Amino acid sequence: MNTEPRWDDEFPVNHECLYLNHAAVAPWPERARIAVSDFAAENTALGASRYPHWSAMEAGLKRNLETLIDAPKGSVALVKNTSEALSFVANGIDWQPGDVVVISDQEFPSNRIVWEALACKGVKVIAVALPWDDPESLLLEALAQKPRLLSISAIQYATGLTLDLVRLGEACRAAGTLFCVDAIQAVGALPFSVQAIQADFAMADGHKWLLGPEGLGFFYVRPKVMDQLTLSEYGWHMVEDMGNYDRKDWQPAADARRFECGSPNMLAATALKASTDLLLEVGMDQVATRVVTNVLYLKELLDDKGATFINPLLHQRPSGILTFHFMGKDSTQLYKLLMQAGVICANRGGGIRFSPHFHTTQEVMEDAVDAVECLLEAL
Repeated sequence: MNTEPRWDDEFPVNHECLYLNHAAVAPWPERARIAVSDFAAENTALGASRYPHWSAMEAGLKRNLETLIDAPKGSVALVKNTSEALSFVANGIDWQPGDVVVISDQEFPSNRIVWEALACKGVKVIAVALPWDDPESLLLEALAQKPRLLSISAIQYATGLTLDLVRLGEACRAAGTLFCVDAIQAVGALPFSVQAIQADFAMADGHKWLLGPEGLGFFYVRPKVMDQLTLSEYGWHMVEDMGNYDRKDWQPAADARRFECGSPNMLAATALKASTDLLLEVGMDQVATRVVTNVLYLKELLDDKGATFINPLLHQRPSGILTFHFMGKDSTQLYKLLMQAGVICANRGGGIRFSPHFHTTQEVMEDAVDAVECLLEAL
């Protein structure tokens, strides 16, 4: 396996532990740590005297995110997290009794609870299965009934199943159905284009594959549907004439800034800007190649140890997630033992979830699988 180029200077985590949990919370690159340290030092010494510089940095972060998801300028807002962005959609649509929202039965709670909470408005949620022989088939059947909205994860968090979003986006457009994509397990790991998939809404936190901090993410809204969302948060930052504090009349910003009601999280933005700079510097094609190569290498190593894999479509539909178990072995107990041994992973989907990033070294993966083999003997 070709391990070049290496990113040792940016990711000391690879020397400190066996980190295979980017689908949960990722370690920052070194440049993000330095950026935050410099920001703190500047703030301590100078206060907000360089606020225009901070604003320019924040604008650069938005440009990075627009580039990473192939979004038009002004269509991305910075939000606290994926759940907040999903809530903007759920609370913004003018729902009518009898409206239907379609999701899958594999969704992370954030992409289920927000829609179930609309029951008081007469909205019905249909959760369909994702059969391995044709994962989109039942979603397409549901779309034929012309639901109000389809909300689906680009990649399922537990199984690592990658959905054909182009296929779903085309079906949504044909049915007149709004298309919402939880992109948290895709953006930063694989190339992603909101325009190619014809998404109306897309969102993700920065703390997984984007290698940033918790508490800051993005919300994409297709410009043509932006006015269809009624706003639910208001403040000085979301108005068109931002900064004119004496003006008594106001209107929402013409672009996605209308979803940013108040003061920005400049500290988190500093870290996420540095992390997304790195991803763009490496190039998403190379990032994706490395992520997929790493996952398949782990699969090869674990296959030799007798593992069974949850996702049979990993070769055809790559992702950064590999979930496995061993017949007759307690995966929850194995997970606990792995964490105690310094193999940082997750217990998801009935098995152990490994999720390496592009920088994960061959040594980390081999040592992690060696740990699995040794710990199996204790079960």
